[in-house]
Amino acid sequence: MLLLLTVQSMDVAAQTDTYTVKRGDTLWKISVRYEVGLSEIINANPQFSNPDLIYPGDKVTIPLAKGTQSVEQQVAKITNDYRAQNGLGPLTFDWQLARVARYKSKDMRDQGYFSHTSPTYGSPFTMMKNFNISYRKAAENIAAGQRTPQEVVRSWMNSPGHRKNILDPDMTHIGVGYAQGGSYGHYWTQMFIKK
Repeated sequence: MLLLLTVQSMDVAAQTDTYTVKRGDTLWKISVRYEVGLSEIINANPQFSNPDLIYPGDKVTIPLAKGTQSVEQQVAKITNDYRAQNGLGPLTFDWQLARVARYKSKDMRDQGYFSHTSPTYGSPFTMMKNFNISYRKAAENIAAGQRTPQEVVRSWMNSPGHRKNILDPDMTHIGVGYAQGGSYGHYWTQMFIKK
């Protein structure tokens, strides 16, 4: 059941930081340091006509999604709490997998669908591989409409298939993606992998 109430809102406004390039830096090294995708950094810095050519003293705008990342981290923490209650070890939060999950949530919002198969990226497994995520086993949970991290994880835990993914003892890493807006108001993706 989907309730469209605005009782609680989450501040997930995008923020930026400015980084001054030091000797030996590359945009890739900067993206890893900030745990932000390289393509997001390149898109935020149109002043670099060739992203491979940056120099000490150059200013790089770093797109941050601190509010979104905080919400995603909360989902991962609550998920790990449920795993602990069931005698399982915690999943390691993987920022690169979270980036893929965030793209999936945004895609569902922007393309107006709710499905594991994206018209843009294909299956979750194809999507992970296309984003260079290596895994031996993978699974995905999606949800839409839930307003808080607690609400979405509770919904997944009340669904046998989603619960099975959360409590899979073989999984080692988690990525969570959240997108606000669209017809459901809130879109959620959990991606699980065994490395």
